[in-house]
Amino acid sequence: MSNREQESEDRELEPVRNAAAEGIPPVAVISGNGAPPPLERAPLAYENSGFLNSADGRLIRIVAEYMEPLARFRHEQIQDTVVFFGSARFRGREEANHELELLDNTGSLQAAPSEEQPAKAPEIVAGRASDLQRKRAVAAVQMARYYEDARRLAHMLTSWSTKIPSRRHRFVVTSGGGPGIMEAANRGAYEAGGKTIGMNIRLPFEQHPNPYITPALNFEFHYFFMRKLWFAYLAKALVVFPGGFGTLDEMFEILTLAQTHKLAKKITVVIYGPEYWKKVFNLDALVETGAISPKDIELFKFAETPEQAFEMLCQGLTENYLVPEATAAAEHAFQELMPGWTLEDFLGPELAKTSK
Repeated sequence: MSNREQESEDRELEPVRNAAAEGIPPVAVISGNGAPPPLERAPLAYENSGFLNSADGRLIRIVAEYMEPLARFRHEQIQDTVVFFGSARFRGREEANHELELLDNTGSLQAAPSEEQPAKAPEIVAGRASDLQRKRAVAAVQMARYYEDARRLAHMLTSWSTKIPSRRHRFVVTSGGGPGIMEAANRGAYEAGGKTIGMNIRLPFEQHPNPYITPALNFEFHYFFMRKLWFAYLAKALVVFPGGFGTLDEMFEILTLAQTHKLAKKITVVIYGPEYWKKVFNLDALVETGAISPKDIELFKFAETPEQAFEMLCQGLTENYLVPEATAAAEHAFQELMPGWTLEDFLGPELAKTSK
């Protein structure tokens, strides 16, 4: 080793010798890496979209679909709801266009293929309509009637419920948020000047909430089961219009909860359009075979007109909620005036019974 190389090595080792002399542990020197660049701050966990949308973030997404609607319901002072179920595939009769059109799928904005559409009168007369198209032409007129019936019933119910003295909104019309019967329900409530709720579901094809939903009460869910929870959680009544798989699923789920006493409340269930539903299922056969109890038929009532359905809803909601609430409020006020007494003590059993 030359003197110049020796001097260079001595200079490089001098810091190590000095550190060793002072009792400082030597630090390894790694050449070539250089100084690292400044490190950016890591995102907060609840702002990390990659994590939130991953399988590991599923529990947080589920909890969010419970807490976010709950916060909005509280802010909008929604106490309870009346849920409308029914087909999303049919449009109503519009003032400017009386041609009925069948949608491609539940929640879809696209029309069904032409061979699946209801036949028009000239096609039937000319013999160009298939058997399916002729049957759907008849059904389309009927389904359009159901759209208008749902719209009228929601209007009647909202006009009635908005007159109930309460600081919170009672028996708010709620739907799945899409087209068809759902749109009709939201539309009727909107036209009556009340709040109305839409609980949409994100689907793999194009779909949008109908325009009649109160903006602050427009929800979109990823999880079907969380959407179903919110349908059932606030509902004091259910109206089931003609529909398909989704309507059947939602209706029987609520009926099963009522049948098994899993609902901590009384719920009025009105099935609208017996001529449709009695062709779809035969509940008498379930009773005859012992699959359900005869008393299970009492879990719901059939209605044929908006007026009949409205009367059933008003009766159920009044008997199950408005009268007991008024009685409880009266007893509370009486207790404040006469502690230790009850209305029955004061009025006697017969008069106390009539006051309830």
